[in-house]
Amino acid sequence: MGAAAMGAAAMGAAAIGAAANTRRVVLVHGIHDSARSMRWMKRRLEARGWIVWAITLTPSDGSVPFEVMARQLDQFIAGNIPAHEKLDLVGFSMGGLVCRYYVQKLGGWKRVRRFVTISTPNHGTIWAWLSGRAAVRQMRPGSPMLRELNADAARLAPLHYTSIYTPLDLTIIPAVSSRMPAARNLAVWIPLHPFMVMMPGPAEAVERALEAPP
Repeated sequence: MGAAAMGAAAMGAAAIGAAANTRRVVLVHGIHDSARSMRWMKRRLEARGWIVWAITLTPSDGSVPFEVMARQLDQFIAGNIPAHEKLDLVGFSMGGLVCRYYVQKLGGWKRVRRFVTISTPNHGTIWAWLSGRAAVRQMRPGSPMLRELNADAARLAPLHYTSIYTPLDLTIIPAVSSRMPAARNLAVWIPLHPFMVMMPGPAEAVERALEAPP
């Protein structure tokens, strides 16, 4: 092989290696929100070298069940990230459960390397008893959907899974509902639920989780 050919081959190999090591992250918002609510975290991660997408779930008011929202996430990932490429996944509040449904029930565990949930009601929140909307009912403590997901939580074991929460949360009650046996559970002392995607402390915890070896 000539020098030019060897040089081209080396460049091709380097490009393939660079693509394989590119850090791709998908952000999933919470209830009554859109991708716009994740824009601060998106910009912060992009400034630190990640390629970031933020999905908008529709509707996001809890009126459709988690299966419907998780299929939107599945279609979004399939339409934006080639099937042979891995990604990292970050879900806030209800979005964390959408991510879990995708990972555990729709085969997302085959594609996801690192998984981060932020103030997610993994075991429900008592506020969910105040609404009869489909996804809100599914977020009630002990709901059939939560029992099914938590019984199948072994699907999360191969992932580098981090659950970040605030003990001061007044939306996820009890706040320890965010804790998962399969996760590295991190408490950050943030006074309000929405601030978990708007303040440096949780963002730094997300970055550390995304930088961890897969």
